[in-house]
Amino acid sequence: QVQLVESGGGLVQAGGSLRLSCAASGTIFRFNAMGWYRQAPGKQRELVASITSGGYTNYPDSVKGRFTISRDNAKNMVYLQMNSLKPEDTAVYYCAAQRVPLARWDYWGQGTQVTVSS
Repeated sequence: QVQLVESGGGLVQAGGSLRLSCAASGTIFRFNAMGWYRQAPGKQRELVASITSGGYTNYPDSVKGRFTISRDNAKNMVYLQMNSLKPEDTAVYYCAAQRVPLARWDYWGQGTQVTVSS
């Protein structure tokens, strides 16, 4: 069983930056992909960044150019650098791990709150 623990959330003004971290209890190199999701009140959870074991990254248009995902397999860490934050980025951010390509995400963290004030 893998446990994922997020940290780094908080309150920031619009235009500011935050760096989220995800610490995994086990090795992450064996996962096909690691990702960051977010869920705002009253909205569905959405994927905001993913990175495969080969380093391929993917972002939706809403965060492309502002968010950067990275992974450190040696430290079993995944990061999400968020720049030029907007009030609409306010949400709970979750770290997730996927074992099989194009399949469901298998492991989830407990989430960390990000609040962007205008």
